[in-house]
Amino acid sequence: MAERGAIAAAPVEKLIDEFNKLPGIGPKSAQRLAYHVLRTPPDDARALAQAILDVKERIIFCSVCQNITDEDPCSICASTARDHAAICVVEEPLDILALERTRSFKGVYHVLHGVISPLNGITEDDIKVAELLGRVRAGGVTEVILAMNPTLEGDVTLMTLERRIHRDAPAVRVTRLARGLSTGSDLEYADEMTLTRALEGRQPV
Repeated sequence: MAERGAIAAAPVEKLIDEFNKLPGIGPKSAQRLAYHVLRTPPDDARALAQAILDVKERIIFCSVCQNITDEDPCSICASTARDHAAICVVEEPLDILALERTRSFKGVYHVLHGVISPLNGITEDDIKVAELLGRVRAGGVTEVILAMNPTLEGDVTLMTLERRIHRDAPAVRVTRLARGLSTGSDLEYADEMTLTRALEGRQPV
């Protein structure tokens, strides 16, 4: 339970505690958010509550790329304007948003929903590796771009995927983003120019 200097009414206390569970939200921030909601018009509060419910009830994983979507397949996978022969593999859905802002990549994506991390007991079976390999083995793919974040876990994941793809589909070109990205940084926070240069300078793995 978040620490508070004074006892709040039970509904407010409950809201503070729920906000405090969010990543990056400490007790003080949780209090500010709760009292902001308290001061907002009822229609705005209902809209916020409905948006949260819609995310939980309507959002699914795309059966093709595993990105979050409210339709299956997602708009990118369903697009005839995209190059379906080039798959860019990312760790999380937020990475797609970052790459799409560059307007440089015209292919499609695959979301792993995590990285291989032996220290944390996360193997390739715990993320969407099998789904990626299934797409590659199905044919029609000429390039897989491994857009892992430049971290130790990202490198482990990249090397594992490179080995598996070369084994299952030797003709498919496997590339990685150029190291215009600083070590330890996340795609989500990289600027558009850095990501554009990383895409353009991708290298064979």
